[in-house]
Order: sequence, then C-alpha cells, then structure tokens
Amino acid sequence: MTTQDIWTEYHEILLKFIRSRVRNAYDAEDILQDVFQKIHQSIQRLEDEGKLQSWVFQITRNAITDYYRRNAKKQELETPDDGIGDVIEEMQQDGNLNHVVSRWIRCIVQDLDEKYREAIILTEFEQITQKELAQRLGISISGAKSRVQRGREKLREKLLECCHLERDRLGNVIDYERKSGSCGCQSCQ
Repeated sequence: MTTQDIWTEYHEILLKFIRSRVRNAYDAEDILQDVFQKIHQSIQRLEDEGKLQSWVFQITRNAITDYYRRNAKKQELETPDDGIGDVIEEMQQDGNLNHVVSRWIRCIVQDLDEKYREAIILTEFEQITQKELAQRLGISISGAKSRVQRGREKLREKLLECCHLERDRLGNVIDYERKSGSCGCQSCQ
C-alpha cells in the first residue's frame, strides 16, 4: 500500500474527523497534511495492513493532540482578554457551549494530581484504551479503570466548583455562570 492509495481511500473521512474536532477549516487542512506527511515517513513500519485504519486514525488523533498542545502554548503568551471575542462568536454560531467547556476541562485537567491527570489525558485526549493505559503504566486493568473513573469524578467536581452549568434536554451546555471564588482558570474568565 502506498501513501497515494491511503490518500485516495482516507483523505475525505480523515478531514471530516479532524473538522469534527478542530473548528478552523484551514487548521484542519494543515493537520491533514501533517498526518499524511507522517504516514508517508513511517509507512514502511506498518507491518499488518489489516490494522491500517486504526494506525491511520491513531496518527490523526496524535496530530490533533499536537495541534491543541501548540495552541495551548500560544495562548499562554496571550493576554487574558484575548479570545473572548472568539468565544462569543462560537457561542453565536452553534448555540451551545460544549466546545467552550471542553477548553475549560483541558485547563482544569492540569490541576489534577499527576496520576489522575495522566490517566485522563491518555484515555480522553489521546484516546488510548484503558487496557493500553494499564500496560503503559504497569498497573492492572481494574486499577486503570479505577484511576480513570476517579480522575473523571475529580474533574467533574473541579468543574462544578468553578461554574454552574445549564444544559438542554440533550445534555449540551447552553449557559453557565461562574461561582464566586471560581477556579481561576484563564479559560473560563
């Protein structure tokens, strides 16, 4: 299988996958190009073509994670007021705040204890399985499941300490109100 064959078969579905996670169409195109550059550079390492799809999507998920890491570093250099207009524009575009809350979650995750932070980042953002998490951390599968569950609960508690969220009947966040003495996360200020 060549890079061209993979492009022909996967480029449209990968672009849709990326666009579902990255709002900016130009950034999505850039990420897609990065994905295919990585595929081209490492295609010879793919031993089982039966695992091609999962391999391609893993590269894509990693590229999306890299994109958000780069943007997080850029945001640290900006003033706290930067991005408020973007948040308002996003709210007006789709009427819910799920994507805004997801930014807060990325910020709040950084405040978790290391073992929970690592479990949440690996399973939720890098989308590895709990079995893979157990192997990577050298713990039992039940230990990995417990760590992810506790991490999610601590994340939920921290988010609810910070803000009151109002949801629609489908569970989408449609409004929020910061509580007094909020978490101080730059993302929700």
